[in-house]
Amino acid sequence: MKYIDYSIKNRKAFIVLNRPEKRNALSHELVTELKDAFQKAENDENVKVVILKANGEAFCAGADLAYLQQLQNFSHEENLADSNHLKELFLQIYTLKKVVIAQVQGHALAGGCGLATVCDFAFAVPEAKFGYTEVKIGFIPAIVMVFLLRKIGESKAKQILLTGDLVSAEEAFQLGLINKVVTSTEIENHVETFAQRLIDTNSEHAMMLTKKMIAQVQSMTMEEALTFASKMNAIARESDDCRKGIEAFLSKKKISW
Repeated sequence: MKYIDYSIKNRKAFIVLNRPEKRNALSHELVTELKDAFQKAENDENVKVVILKANGEAFCAGADLAYLQQLQNFSHEENLADSNHLKELFLQIYTLKKVVIAQVQGHALAGGCGLATVCDFAFAVPEAKFGYTEVKIGFIPAIVMVFLLRKIGESKAKQILLTGDLVSAEEAFQLGLINKVVTSTEIENHVETFAQRLIDTNSEHAMMLTKKMIAQVQSMTMEEALTFASKMNAIARESDDCRKGIEAFLSKKKISW
C-alpha cells in the first residue's frame, strides 16, 4: 500500500495513515487503501481490535486540496460516485465486526474528524484540534453528519457543524466526540493498553453483536428494536463464547479469550 502502513501485533491490527507531507489528507486512492485495510483486518482471525493512527503532525486534514480542485470539473454522476466511495468507508468502519480505536496525535479536520467520529473509541493528545469546517468554504459535512448526530446529539452537532469552528481536544471530550485526552508521551501506550484489555477480558463475539445492535436499533421503532434485541439475546445465549463464559463464571475460573 502506498499511503498507509498495515501491521499486526498481539491481536491488534494497526492501520496507519502515512501521507504526512500532505497532512494525511484524504484522496480517492487513500480512501481505497483504507477500505482494503479494514476489510483485511475484519477477515483476519488473528485480529481482535483495530487501531487507526497516523504519522506526522496531523491525524488527517480532510480532503486533499488538489483533489478539491479536481472536484470542480466532476459531473454529477462522478461526484455521486466519489461521495459514495467515502460513505462506504465511514459505514464500513462504523459497522466493522471488530472494535476500532482512533489514536489522534494531531489535528482531525473535516473528513479527518469524520474518521475519528466513526470509530468506536477515540483518544487524542491535548494539542489536537477537531472540527468540521465545510460551511466556511461553501461545502457541507453531509456524510459525517449522519454519524455525528448519533454520537453527540442534535444540539452539540449543530454547534460544531453550523459554526465550522475548531474545538480543542478537551472541548471535544466535553462534547462526547472523543473518549479521553492523553498526553503525547502517553497516548500510544494508553491506546495499546486499552485495546489489550478489551482483547484479554471481552468476548470478540459478544463485542461484535453488541456493536451490531448499537448500529441498528437506533433506526427502529421500539417494538422492532425489542424484537431484534430478543433475537440477538437468543443468538448470544447459544454461542460458544456465552457457554464458555457462564461455565467459567459459575466455576470461578479465570477465562481466557
